[in-house]
Amino acid sequence: MSAPLALPSAAQRDALQTWLGGLVALDGASEHTVAAYAQDVGQFLGFLAFHLGGAEGLGQIGRIGQADMRAWMARERAGGIGSRSLARKLSAVKSFARWLAEREGFDISAILATRAPKYARTLPRPLNEQAARDMIALVPLQTRNDWEGLRDGAVVTLLYGCGLRISEALGLCGRDWPFGDSLRIRGKGGREREVPLLPVACAAVAAYLRACPHTMTPGSALFRASRGGPLNRRHMAKVMEDTRLQLGLPATATPHALRHSFATHLLAAGGDLRAIQELLGHASLQSTQVYTAIDSGQLMAIYKTAHPRAQM
Repeated sequence: MSAPLALPSAAQRDALQTWLGGLVALDGASEHTVAAYAQDVGQFLGFLAFHLGGAEGLGQIGRIGQADMRAWMARERAGGIGSRSLARKLSAVKSFARWLAEREGFDISAILATRAPKYARTLPRPLNEQAARDMIALVPLQTRNDWEGLRDGAVVTLLYGCGLRISEALGLCGRDWPFGDSLRIRGKGGREREVPLLPVACAAVAAYLRACPHTMTPGSALFRASRGGPLNRRHMAKVMEDTRLQLGLPATATPHALRHSFATHLLAAGGDLRAIQELLGHASLQSTQVYTAIDSGQLMAIYKTAHPRAQM
């Protein structure tokens, strides 16, 4: 459903804005996350106003029953929403409802009891070790200016060498340099983690900064665009697209794939799953466990092609 069927009441809209503001102030939610929650919960409240014959105050949310939740999910399905997207929307609605119930004393058991639709979790698509090395070697050659090539090379080295998200790498400021032996990263949900740094990553950033023509201040972005502003993720996506085409790599060879490669290669080398969880900044070990499936899949492929019994 692309738009609400009716407008929520003023009280409901005010409550939504207060909740969203708290996500930013208290949880450090990103602009993208807040926008997605605003849309998902706003559409849910709009549906309620339509479904229940008009928008009322906050008490309307406290009277939601299981039949109302089933009607909402059926409407979303009819609008072409897939299982993954519907599960995301339901998660946002539940988060808002929990917050509101704590403030107003509502019984939201019907909302919380609603089960998310099942969907197949897609596994990350990492590069193999040679492809990751080739990517890092070739990325700096995609730009006209040497300093920009050094910059792009430093970014991808951080992604693969430290497992950073592209937003985390591009969010670094002048005050973060020099790095030292580790780097404190503020990731999703405002969670902070300490990431150890390889000497090659520090050397790549140092080489870029020596060549960068723009003045570096504590508050300025560490990675600068050609005119001096912050480097954006679209540029890095385009650089990696050009590089993967030259290397004959699949479309899954994105900046985020380097983070996946970091985790997969670390696990294959004997890394502890809990330690990898900390390095990636995952709130739940379940998010990190997908890499065990990747590693098991690689081992099975090797088994099927190399083990004598598998050839019988």
